[in-house]
Amino acid sequence: MNSALRPDLAAIAEMIPYGSRVLDVGCGDGALLEHLAATKNVDGRGLELSQQNVNACVARGLPVVQGDADTDLGEYPTGAFDVAILSQTIQATFAPRDVLGHLLRIGRRTVISLPNFGHWRVRLALLVNGRMPKTQALGYAWYDTPNIHLCTIADFVGLATEMGATIERSLSLDENGRTQPMHADAWGPNLLANGAIFLLRGEDAKSG
Repeated sequence: MNSALRPDLAAIAEMIPYGSRVLDVGCGDGALLEHLAATKNVDGRGLELSQQNVNACVARGLPVVQGDADTDLGEYPTGAFDVAILSQTIQATFAPRDVLGHLLRIGRRTVISLPNFGHWRVRLALLVNGRMPKTQALGYAWYDTPNIHLCTIADFVGLATEMGATIERSLSLDENGRTQPMHADAWGPNLLANGAIFLLRGEDAKSG
């Protein structure tokens, strides 16, 4: 993995085929897109809500536009990209199911990473303190968090299955962002992992 990237982003980068067309939704400051362009010759595009981050991406020479995953993904044509990426963002969207549906439509493959609200520390904090917990992966108070649709790994697997997506690969994330392969429907990661990364294929791409 590239040490210049966050470990979870480096794991995502390893899933991206060389020379592919990539849409990174919620691309932040563009670190992943820049890495993919430099190491995998991707034709990358970005969609980012924060104007400050858009400016940072443009300063890197990246083709990134300001936009909102909840309202703007419908403008992208079906099958326009080989891979659509949504990293650590789905829990901050207003309509996660709709957003995931668009990503599965737009990309032949979709990569999703998310924090796991089913981690044992979260469960224990709720049990012992009776208050919404703060963790390294979920480091906000309940009243100022951008994470409005918290879910567990099992919740996301259930949603992906309900939407007819195939989980081609899944990785668990530890508290330092390090990854290891996992079975998507296993109980262990839902209890022990801080987060997860999924490589999905939508119904429309199953023949490809």
